Amino acid sequence: MSLEWNSHLDSMVLALVRVSGMVVFAPFFSSAALPARTKAVFGGAVAFLLAPSIAALPGAHASLSCLALLGEVAVGMVYGLTLALLNEMMLFAGQVLGIQFSFSMVNLLDPTSSIQTSLMSDLLQMLGTLVVLAAGLDRILLGSMMRSFCVVPPGTFTMSTLTAIAVIRAAGGIFLAAVELAAPVLAATMLIEVAIALLGKLSPQLPVTALSVPLKTLTGFAVLVASCAVWPRFVEGHFSALLDVAERLMSAAPAGAGSGWRG
Repeated sequence: MSLEWNSHLDSMVLALVRVSGMVVFAPFFSSAALPARTKAVFGGAVAFLLAPSIAALPGAHASLSCLALLGEVAVGMVYGLTLALLNEMMLFAGQVLGIQFSFSMVNLLDPTSSIQTSLMSDLLQMLGTLVVLAAGLDRILLGSMMRSFCVVPPGTFTMSTLTAIAVIRAAGGIFLAAVELAAPVLAATMLIEVAIALLGKLSPQLPVTALSVPLKTLTGFAVLVASCAVWPRFVEGHFSALLDVAERLMSAAPAGAGSGWRG
């Protein structure tokens, strides 16, 4: 009985370490709007419920050791950091849109990262979080994290260079994805600039320069509102792509470990 209790306790600690890594970095769970006590209670409850099943998994090494704890930290960080790229994509797209809207000097304090970000970056990040919650992607993430215990039993994961390279490649994909998200507004505002430049050449006496900022802002907002209709599918698709990358890294397949997220 004592051995069984010790095995369950060790499994609970390892599960708590893995889930905590996901809670610290993953979208929505890492939000500063959620109290730290709530996150701690949530992680402890999940670890307590999973402990009996984890201890019974074939191939599990549910014993506390430095290597086992480091492996669980690595699993949680891979999941959390990979999916945190979704927030970075929204922030970068907001920076691009802020420049087009002439809001580059309008900054707000981001409660998640405690740094100053542009107004459009905060707006896009909140819209991304809203899509994640409305589509139930937070529950899909939690389910994937639970399935990871079957793919990678506690105490068996080791970080490799291929895993680090795959995460770096996935991070490189956020720039392309952010440009794709901001592409409609970029195209519309560029056409406005070209039209104003041609009008200024045709009629130099007209003060067309004063019309540049208002027209770009109004046109950009109109295009942004229209493009919001396709944002849920866009965010869901990239969230699923990032989750697939994390799951392939956990499965330790050579093809998955060397692949990255390509927008």
